[in-house]
Amino acid sequence: MTATDAVRAYYGALDAGDYGTLQELLASDFVQHRPDRSFEGREAFVTFMREARPVHETTHEVAGIFVEGAGDGSDAADDADGGEGTEVAVRGCVVDENEQVLVNFVDVFTVENGRIVALRTYTR
Repeated sequence: MTATDAVRAYYGALDAGDYGTLQELLASDFVQHRPDRSFEGREAFVTFMREARPVHETTHEVAGIFVEGAGDGSDAADDADGGEGTEVAVRGCVVDENEQVLVNFVDVFTVENGRIVALRTYTR
């Protein structure tokens, strides 16, 4: 699985509530830092997403994917295998079931060997 494939699958799993797939995509020592909190470890993150996130019926609308080393600002580097910590930045928004924008975001993923090991989220 390429780094971009892993990132796209991450959003698909979140939007579908597919927490088994989400767990498989994340390294066991996954960490996320975001403005309101941090999660240390895959289990803490998946448990929060499954049981405690404030709104479950959301969709991530991706406006752009930028892969380290792509050079042209596109996701043309889909063949990046994430073997040595490839960074993938994603710009988009989260919308609710009424298509209202809840938050705009930039997510910066670190992917190693097809697994997401770190995620830094910036919101506006």
